[in-house]
Amino acid sequence: MSQNSARAAGRHFLQIPGPTPVPDRVLRAMDTPMIDHRGPEFAKLARRCLDGVKTIFKTTNPVVIYTATGTGAWEAAFVNTLCAGDKVLMVETGQFAVLWKKMAERLGLVPEFIATDWRGGVEPAVVEARLKDDKKHAIKAVCVLHNETSNGALSPIAEIRKAIDRAAHPALLLVDTISSLGSTDYRHDEWGVDVSVGGAQKGLMLPPGMSFNAISDKALAAMKTSTLPKSFFAWDDMLAMNKAGFFPYTPATQMLQGLAVSIDMLHEEGLDNVFARHARLAEATRHAVRAWGLDIMCRDPKYQSPTITAVMMPEGHDGEAFRNLALATFNISLGTSFGAYAGKYFRIGHLGDVNDGHMIGALALIEMALALARVPHKRGGVQAAMDCLVSAHAQPVRAAAE
Repeated sequence: MSQNSARAAGRHFLQIPGPTPVPDRVLRAMDTPMIDHRGPEFAKLARRCLDGVKTIFKTTNPVVIYTATGTGAWEAAFVNTLCAGDKVLMVETGQFAVLWKKMAERLGLVPEFIATDWRGGVEPAVVEARLKDDKKHAIKAVCVLHNETSNGALSPIAEIRKAIDRAAHPALLLVDTISSLGSTDYRHDEWGVDVSVGGAQKGLMLPPGMSFNAISDKALAAMKTSTLPKSFFAWDDMLAMNKAGFFPYTPATQMLQGLAVSIDMLHEEGLDNVFARHARLAEATRHAVRAWGLDIMCRDPKYQSPTITAVMMPEGHDGEAFRNLALATFNISLGTSFGAYAGKYFRIGHLGDVNDGHMIGALALIEMALALARVPHKRGGVQAAMDCLVSAHAQPVRAAAE
């Protein structure tokens, strides 16, 4: 530590949309002696994780686990199902949709990008109309982010599936669940998703470095005709070895130890309770933002995310300068801004192992930072959030009394 730096007391408020704080119980699970990744003890751990993660995606089909961040799982979804020159339909919901498009281009795919202003989710009717126009079925896949991490917009995957079906189009449906999995309802099988891409460092409460592909039967069939180059990300080797509880290369054993516990924790709380908690904290956060008189980047309430809220800065105030002040003064990290909106907003993460008290503390720090930075706002955001939470908790109490 530098002589000019000072220790910050207490816990850091990591209020970005991921990585999220890792629970002590998960940390302790990872802080164990290394085991033989070719031995029977590991096989039991691997089967526990491979079977357990299916319950989070809500699928009975295989889920492949990669030692890679979500970007690796994006690539795996492409290279195992498509061929060079294939057209893919994508929607510009925000920065991460842009990055997925760039990957498609680098892999030799031909993305068709439906432009938006980054302030909402995917409109199923727009996807349906485009697919109906594709009479020759040149589009081989529709790629959608369930939750766009850069702007806090949640897209309706079940409705998008219905739109594809109404268009009678054979395109695969590839969905990024990186900032939604384990935080809001997601149903890989029921919603007819072909490849679901997931990451460990958000709702699953793990460090970065692990990602997933949940795979449909249709995607497994597409694997047999896919010609894009693949080695590390190839499904066939992974699926063959996974049957016996092993991997074709050295896996991240300690991450798997943590994953097994994080899955247990989600089920101990109950997935529906996990989703309700995230929805409650998201609504409280939005109450605070509206009470401050600030704008939420995702305009339409039906698309507003249960895991992240992006807050627009008033004209003449820089989001990055505000983030820096909040960190230096109050030891809270807020999410950065991107693209044409760089410097025009900041993001509040409310996902992972967070509760009401943690969220109120974070909102209080943000309200103090707004005052210190002289950002035009009204007081009372924290009180509005508290009132929202009290009301949410009072409803089941009233129902039980009745």
